[in-house]
Amino acid sequence: MSTFGDNIVQPLPLALTMGEPAGIGGEVALKAWLAREQSNVPPFFLIDDIDRLTALAAKLDWPVKLSTIPTPEEAIAHFGTALPVLSRPLSSRPIPGTPDPANAPAVISAIDEAVKLVTMGAAAAVVTNPIHKLTLTQAGFPHNGHTEYLAELAGGGARAVMMLACDSLRVVPLSVHVGLRDSIAAVTEEAIIEIVTITAAALTRDFGITNPHIVVAGLNPHAGEGGTMGCEDLEIVTPAVEKLKKTGLSVRGPAPSDTLFHERARDGYDAAVCMYHDQALIPVKTIDFYSSVNITLGLPFVRTSPDHGTAFEIAGTGIADERSLVAALKSAASIARRRQAHGPAVVSGRA
Repeated sequence: MSTFGDNIVQPLPLALTMGEPAGIGGEVALKAWLAREQSNVPPFFLIDDIDRLTALAAKLDWPVKLSTIPTPEEAIAHFGTALPVLSRPLSSRPIPGTPDPANAPAVISAIDEAVKLVTMGAAAAVVTNPIHKLTLTQAGFPHNGHTEYLAELAGGGARAVMMLACDSLRVVPLSVHVGLRDSIAAVTEEAIIEIVTITAAALTRDFGITNPHIVVAGLNPHAGEGGTMGCEDLEIVTPAVEKLKKTGLSVRGPAPSDTLFHERARDGYDAAVCMYHDQALIPVKTIDFYSSVNITLGLPFVRTSPDHGTAFEIAGTGIADERSLVAALKSAASIARRRQAHGPAVVSGRA
């Protein structure tokens, strides 16, 4: 199974947001541009403060030429010789490792602008650098993360679904940024049917899999062991899977999660829908921590992100690994190209 290997020529540049300015987003963006030829990185532009990027490149002694562009249309012409930047000044000079709520409006504005540019056809996809949720919350941001905010920006009751993907595994958590107690309460027949349906549609349209097979993980140890370790798998997960089968989807479960992610097991499905955040993210990050990608399903625009955080402890040192961002850029270009071929329809998945 290959997630990113189609070598698609991308006709529009990708819009990359700044993320948290005190984190590693700027560094991995500079590194991704430096790796553009070796890693076949598709053209992108960065929505960021060009002064802070210039200072960062100089501090790290990296040979990155930066070019301010007035519009995204200029990005492809510049990309071969300079990193194109739609420069948006920050309110406060970032200190690596020390987030400042004064810069939160610029971080949010970069996301807003990227979505707007993609929606109006000036960019192919949104690729987001990591944000720091606590800093945004302190500045009044009401959402738990990118995924929830992007659903609001999409409008129309869009259901944003988070997929984490690498070359050998795709996982989709039923709930995302909620506590474990609340995530258990979120396991309902309706939610499972909705998430599996959206996932199946995305596997066909965004990944080119004509008859995707999805496995649904059990909630309890050993998928409940016939009800001796909890009844949710018998009473909620199993009925949802049976209803999904009746719609014609290829789906099975509940499957014990402790035997679901080894190499041979992964050959038996195209994606695993998991019951909570860590059940999904631990295996994919263990298998390919440096190149896994966060992909948002269910939106009318394409959005990907590197599958890591702001890494404040190493910000400003230059040692941050750019491979996840490179994979996110390549994945975004691939999905955007396929969506051009299949049209903009989004499946809601509601029963």
